[in-house]
Amino acid sequence: MKILSFESTCDETAVAVVEDGRKILTDQIFSQAKLHAVYGGVVPEIASRCHVESISILAQKAIDAAGITRADIDAVAVSYAPGLIGAVLVGVNFAKSCAYALGVPRSCSARRSTGTRQDNPRDDHRRRDGYVFAPDLRTRDSTRR
Repeated sequence: MKILSFESTCDETAVAVVEDGRKILTDQIFSQAKLHAVYGGVVPEIASRCHVESISILAQKAIDAAGITRADIDAVAVSYAPGLIGAVLVGVNFAKSCAYALGVPRSCSARRSTGTRQDNPRDDHRRRDGYVFAPDLRTRDSTRR
């Protein structure tokens, strides 16, 4: 199973292709660090706009770098929390659109905590063996909601 994954919860846009939940075929990242450095921190509106400008380009780069076609994608995953709401909406809506266009299931999941928030105790058993866990991959019919 090949999963096209998106992350846009703050100031970096990331797209990866993961095979069988373990093997990362590619990961593409667009960093906005230099852009926000001028302001001394992340500016949410600028971050959101940069995600809009870069996410489709990164998605195609990830597909090309993984050596696959769109037809090879079996599912789409996206992080939805915690994060800047505008930035999150860009990633979630792009992922939903991809899943719908490709006719594949989608999954939304929260990023693991970096110590600034309490970890979800349910995460431990799901990631014990190093697998990427997609808690709610939807059926083809439910992607059309």
